[in-house]
Amino acid sequence: MSHTSHPKSSRLVRKQNAAGWGFLMPATILIFIMSFYPMVQAFIMSLKTGSSANMKWAQPVLFNYMRMMKDKLFIRSVGNTFLYLIIQVPIMLVLAILLAQILNNRNLKLKGFFRTCVFLPCATSLVSYALIFKSLFATQGLINSVLMKLHIISSNINWLGQTGTARFVLIIALIWRWTGYNMVFYLAGLQNIDYSVYEAAQIDGASPWKTFWHITVPLLRPVIVMTFVMSINGTLQLFDESVNLTKGGPANTTITMSHYIYNNSFGQGTANFGYASAMSFVVFIMVAILAAINMKVGDTRD
Repeated sequence: MSHTSHPKSSRLVRKQNAAGWGFLMPATILIFIMSFYPMVQAFIMSLKTGSSANMKWAQPVLFNYMRMMKDKLFIRSVGNTFLYLIIQVPIMLVLAILLAQILNNRNLKLKGFFRTCVFLPCATSLVSYALIFKSLFATQGLINSVLMKLHIISSNINWLGQTGTARFVLIIALIWRWTGYNMVFYLAGLQNIDYSVYEAAQIDGASPWKTFWHITVPLLRPVIVMTFVMSINGTLQLFDESVNLTKGGPANTTITMSHYIYNNSFGQGTANFGYASAMSFVVFIMVAILAAINMKVGDTRD
């Protein structure tokens, strides 16, 4: 009996495997064409110099990478990007998890309205919201008018014309834009936690802070790791805010890596694709290393 059923079961397994590969192949081919092939081509291009029409192998072959280490503007763009990363990402994710905790309360009225309000900035066009913040923080803008009326400041502040305040505005804009986006992930994670766990903690006399720290955070760890990886990835590739909000100014003191890469590719007359590709590859390595560290730290398996 077993001998007769074995060939049938093996044929069934082969059919299932074939069907699985049939479904996977279109996506695999597209990922290879749209992601892996361009990455390989970008690395090859990073070893070349010259204009786009007449590129040749660099002498020495790592010339673009050596140039990068001496490029003060690139080093400044790396510093700016990591400054935004270190300040904005933790604040944004802490706010997101706190808002998710508040809006997950089953006794809260108008939950849908509040959730929509918090998420709405994420649905706003990147260019539109940058222009809104630009007008809000203009020298004659709403923020200065309110601060003047409250007698907090005596004269208008040129928010986008000074390095410190321009960076501050950019960070505030990022927090406003992306907090609701991350809140949705935490909210989904919280709704998968059985409410009886919190009820049991209440019966045991656990305070809201202990409940949050010892129950919510450990159970949300996979979601927290995912949002950290996505936020790091997004911040290291930050482009729209730098271009539309501050234009990298004043004097390139708020420029990000992606903005500088764009300037070298398309924004400064001569298209220096070799150097831009080298910088892009360095950004890719940074993203991969930081994502791997986050995944390792967040892995709770033995």
